[in-house]
Amino acid sequence: MWLPFVFGVCVSVILGGEASAFTAYVSNEKSNTVSVIDTNKWEVVKTVKVGQRPRGIAFTKDQKYVLVAVGDDDTIQMIDTGSQQVVGTLPSGPDPELFIQDPAGKLLYVANENDNTVTIIDIAERVQVGDVQVGVEPEGMGISPDGKILVNTSETTNMAHFIDTATRQIAANVLVDARPRFAAFKDDGSELWVSSEVGGTVSIIDPAEHKVKQKVTFKIAGMRPEPIQPVGINITHDGKIGFVALGPANHIAVVDGVTHQVIKYLLVGQRVWHMAFTPDEKYLLTTNGVSNDVSIIDVAALKVINTIQVGQLPWGVTMSDH
Repeated sequence: MWLPFVFGVCVSVILGGEASAFTAYVSNEKSNTVSVIDTNKWEVVKTVKVGQRPRGIAFTKDQKYVLVAVGDDDTIQMIDTGSQQVVGTLPSGPDPELFIQDPAGKLLYVANENDNTVTIIDIAERVQVGDVQVGVEPEGMGISPDGKILVNTSETTNMAHFIDTATRQIAANVLVDARPRFAAFKDDGSELWVSSEVGGTVSIIDPAEHKVKQKVTFKIAGMRPEPIQPVGINITHDGKIGFVALGPANHIAVVDGVTHQVIKYLLVGQRVWHMAFTPDEKYLLTTNGVSNDVSIIDVAALKVINTIQVGQLPWGVTMSDH
């Protein structure tokens, strides 16, 4: 089964016998590199030089390439997963940040922060095939499980834009709290979760009604509300638990997927940005920008079990299926 990707770390899995071996790819925004982690050893085994300011990162669905948005170069670079070298590019708009593929893996939808558009790219042909005008400073990208609805969040407009992928027109706009950064659908398509960094909330949206039905708020003992800034979101496949990265609060919030109440807070590295599950959901990897490391969380135990030093300003998380 394909696992939805988010951005910054790619994790591939190779199954053999009773053991599973994973390889993680981490984009380092400041050092302009991608760190490759062997998760059997939990250590960096290779560093790939990429373009300027790499952020969004994900495997193509055929697993042949890892795509990296290099914002200051205004392009998407392609790392060959065999040679672990940059071998090509895809044409984005200015300052690409986050992107997401359609369920078939044919089209790439890219949020271009500097021109308020979502660019649509044919991955195989490596050409732009369309674009959609959205709000100011687009970033978050989500797609419904059936691929019919694309969601973009605009940081300055404070909206989640629902885009019909057939017509490439905006079907609805939903107002959320200040500076929305990320959008994640549940696997059954019943809910869309949108994080608002400055607003300090996660909006739970009914995708059919285009309405916010509930908001998740966060409170960490002894901490002022200002540093509690939700960014990355990962939801388990059964929809029962969500994990929310709280930025400079240096914590992950564990959220009940049904009641939407916070169950627990986990202390990780400094300025935690994005996350990714291993394919079996036994572990969750987080990228911690200021401490330049990745935290490994045991999902069943809800406990941090390891930390790995990577490059400068690691950015986020994504996953492959094999």
